[in-house]
Amino acid sequence: MTLKRPDSIIFDMDGTLWDAVDTYAESWNIVFKELGINIHVDRNELAKMVGWEGKKVHAVIMPDFDDEQRQSIYAKVNALRRVLLPQNGGVLYEGVKEGLQKLASKYQLYIVSNCAVGIIRLFMDWAGINEHIIDEIAYGTNQMPKHYNIKLLIERHNLGNPVYVGDTEGDGEQSRLAGIPFVFVSYGFGNTDDHDIRFDSFTGLTEYFMGLE
Repeated sequence: MTLKRPDSIIFDMDGTLWDAVDTYAESWNIVFKELGINIHVDRNELAKMVGWEGKKVHAVIMPDFDDEQRQSIYAKVNALRRVLLPQNGGVLYEGVKEGLQKLASKYQLYIVSNCAVGIIRLFMDWAGINEHIIDEIAYGTNQMPKHYNIKLLIERHNLGNPVYVGDTEGDGEQSRLAGIPFVFVSYGFGNTDDHDIRFDSFTGLTEYFMGLE
């Protein structure tokens, strides 16, 4: 399939641009240990939750706690995460840094992710890609679903023909709700057949969009 040339590309973060699950899991486990809570977050289990909205993740990880307790614990986790991410970072997928630099010469680039406030910026600083990303919105900004924040970004920047790039079935669903094409990258954490176009590497994605006239 050939997409109509977009004017902008909106990226998911986790599973699309990088893998920071080890650092995310570490932040949970350190806080649980400090609080004397007998919960251990496994990387493989957490990877299955990447891309979920925060409240859903918290309910699965802390089923025996009420919402107020979950929010209190997560505030500690997120505070620690802000310390750990600049130090430990994650794994930037092959071709991402070079690809974003190329794509930014032809398209407006954005990030929308179901993460806490400030995490996208920490990622951008760590990866050294600030100059390529025009704007970003995190779930933690307003506790709203991804499709809402995609639309918010479209309205804020008057985007005419954006696409969303993500790695999960949920990303595809949210793209449909936002009314824009979904570009699926298969190397991340999820799988779906509901996409407008698929790439198995970020380099392949970059070459395709740079080749559109």
